[in-house]
Amino acid sequence: MSTFDRHLLREWLHMLALVLVACCGLMLVQVLLEDFRQLRELGARGLVFWRYVGVKIPSYVSIALPFALLVSLLYTLGKLHRANELTAMRAAGVGFARLTAPIWVVGIACCGLSWWLNTTVVPWSVEETRALNDELQFRSQHAQALPPDRVGAVFSVAFDNPVDRRMWFFNRYSKATQRAHGVSVSTLDAQGREVARLMASEAWFDAARGGWVFRAGRAREFAPETGELIVDRPFPAERFEPAFHEDPGLMLLVDRKPTSLSLHELRDIVRQLELEHSPKLPLYAVRYFGLIADTLGPLIVIAIAIPFAMTGVRVNPAVGVSKSIGLFVLYWLFNSTATALASKGVLDPLVAAWLPNGGMVVLAIWFLARMR
Repeated sequence: MSTFDRHLLREWLHMLALVLVACCGLMLVQVLLEDFRQLRELGARGLVFWRYVGVKIPSYVSIALPFALLVSLLYTLGKLHRANELTAMRAAGVGFARLTAPIWVVGIACCGLSWWLNTTVVPWSVEETRALNDELQFRSQHAQALPPDRVGAVFSVAFDNPVDRRMWFFNRYSKATQRAHGVSVSTLDAQGREVARLMASEAWFDAARGGWVFRAGRAREFAPETGELIVDRPFPAERFEPAFHEDPGLMLLVDRKPTSLSLHELRDIVRQLELEHSPKLPLYAVRYFGLIADTLGPLIVIAIAIPFAMTGVRVNPAVGVSKSIGLFVLYWLFNSTATALASKGVLDPLVAAWLPNGGMVVLAIWFLARMR
């Protein structure tokens, strides 16, 4: 590393750290505004409250990293450009590629960091935050003396398993007891006609035995050609079905918003919706592939920031900060347009997920070409 490399990295990384700290402060304010009242109503106090905040903040870090990179790089390069340091290096015969080499090395490292955040830290943060919120709700509902089967209840759960040709419906599912109530499971033939139905007042998944247990219900069989009821047998005791292996956790994810799911949960729900040929698939698929595409965000940010900051006369380094806001608005427009087109079936979800980054890449190439 040359003296200028060390000088550039010292100036940039110092500003990058300041911007990241500022972003974390804004994230803390956002968490407090969104969740403070709800957490207080659920009885969160002291360490429990700050544990929730500390667990949730990492889910925003992957969003803040590209913004912090762009703002800090525009500010630092603009400052060096204003002081004529970049001009002096260019006059000494140093090309743009060598001049910005340390920035690209850090950008590649940030891509690895972004991948690690999106695949490890953010999924843990999203799932742990949900678990803490559920725990607080369970405590609050227990304090209200609700029946155990009503604690953490999710109502009207429907799930389709086209591979095994089964359709499930729960009146409610208690996340506290891990049991479903008012259960109906229909088994279909290859033509989609109902051939059997299990109805039970209560059912749960027995992980140790690898199947579902039904209690206090009836087993019915139908003639698929006519739909006529052939067999109707009650089973007041427990009935174990080893062939029923559906995951109750996946059943509860189907109606959640894509933005509230982790990368691992999105992968599972995308696979399920593909089997169902569900119209909801594009929204979840765009979100899933978009999180993967965001891994290249740091390099795209750098490719845009360098020509922005190293050309033209800069009156004040803060001008780059204002321009960065405009770039992120443009990215948001790309993303919104792509998601809307995917939801209407105009674009494939994979293409829609990469379209915002692709648009920014084209913009970066245009800027770099002008700089040359």
